[in-house]
Amino acid sequence: MCRSRGKPIVYAGLETWPEPPIDGDETATLIGSLERQRATFSWKAGGLDAEALRVSVGTSSITLGGLLKHLALVEDHHFSVRLFDRAPAPPFDAIDWVADPNWDWSWAPDDTPDALYELWQVNVDQSRRLVAQALANGGLDQRIAQKWPDGRAPSLRRTLVDLIEEYARHVGHADLIRESIDGLVGEDPPGIHDE
Repeated sequence: MCRSRGKPIVYAGLETWPEPPIDGDETATLIGSLERQRATFSWKAGGLDAEALRVSVGTSSITLGGLLKHLALVEDHHFSVRLFDRAPAPPFDAIDWVADPNWDWSWAPDDTPDALYELWQVNVDQSRRLVAQALANGGLDQRIAQKWPDGRAPSLRRTLVDLIEEYARHVGHADLIRESIDGLVGEDPPGIHDE
């Protein structure tokens, strides 16, 4: 039986549970929504042992360990590589996309839980710094440095929306996988909205 590792679950490096502001401006609403998705994912994927991080549901190859690695890549790719035209961070710089297009699902079983959690957290933290820098230097309207294959360059606004969508999709996967591991269900952790 898969089990929790008994460690406290960190909500994506945040002290409290994030909520988008009720009446915030566009930037605060987008950032708040992304932080809520990150925190929900962190809760659903958090505190598990290696066996639990390798569990999949049905015929899917998606695991929580794979999602941790995939979303670490997504953070690096969107906010470092595409937004600022930087080289991919390790281990993403060593990926042979042609030979193994699904590397994040096939590589994760070889990683320890601590390595997977740290990889995701480091990339989330880096993304926060890069987004803050971009917002300070051009706001939501600025274009990302790397254009899409069709030559268009989306705005930071569109990139944030894309990340919210990416996390929302994978939080749904994480919901199903986590419930199959230990029965954990719910939209928010217990006690968040008890007041």
